[in-house]
Amino acid sequence: MASEMGRWGFADPGSLREKLTGLALAGRKTTTASLRVEFELDGEALPVPGERSLLVDSEDRPVAVVETVTCRVVRLADVDDQHAIDEGEGYANAAEFRQDHEAYWNGYLESIRGRLGDPTFVLTDDTPVVLERFVIVERLDRS
Repeated sequence: MASEMGRWGFADPGSLREKLTGLALAGRKTTTASLRVEFELDGEALPVPGERSLLVDSEDRPVAVVETVTCRVVRLADVDDQHAIDEGEGYANAAEFRQDHEAYWNGYLESIRGRLGDPTFVLTDDTPVVLERFVIVERLDRS
């Protein structure tokens, strides 16, 4: 069954992924956010409530089975405080979430522009963001 599950990891492999994975495994991080355009560019379907997938670390090793609880697409301006707080990264509200996430996403915006073939693509209030709430159903041995 595990071989049939999708695989994903937070951010790019490296220290940020390890930090976010640790927060999720500790139960502090129960939500995550992605740009909708990245799902489209990768040809990936949005997560579906009840769907299980493998959370991987920076070495692409499965560390947990994750179940999607909810998935919704909202405008970047409409990310709510509760989602931001449940990201587990210390955000007090959606404004702090937005500042940090925009800095992260803008760090690779040129790549998105290139993949879209749209050099004018920018993040705005209306940019669709995928908000996922998840639960760790099983921790997997990292050895």
